[in-house]
Amino acid sequence: MEQKLPLPPFNFETATQKVQLAEDAWNSKDPERVALAYTVDSEWRNRSQFINGRAEIVKFLTAKWQKELDYKLKKELWAFTDNKIAVRFEYEYHDASGQWYRAYGNENWDFNEHGLMQRRFASINDVLINEEDRRLQ
Repeated sequence: MEQKLPLPPFNFETATQKVQLAEDAWNSKDPERVALAYTVDSEWRNRSQFINGRAEIVKFLTAKWQKELDYKLKKELWAFTDNKIAVRFEYEYHDASGQWYRAYGNENWDFNEHGLMQRRFASINDVLINEEDRRLQ
């Protein structure tokens, strides 16, 4: 059976490690790498989109990073229980015209016993920023 360490039940150290691993994977901008952290039948809500399974995750992330250029993400642990983690995050990117954005949000994660995320629910808001106002580089 596939496993993704650390495994639940989480404590502060392992929840923090899981968040850092997710941040590192997303900052790689490699959809295949990111998708391996999720169950094959994973359920997502990302803004108003509903995404199911690794194939849809890869398709979604591929399109995302074709539009969100020079993407840089920072995640922070918000809370955790046995197999759940909540994070707050912000990321910055620019579009093809050069307009910069900062996106803020929260995610709720639910893991199976093998450490794979089976559910991810994200609420995200974008704010226009000037390039000189970037915080994440």
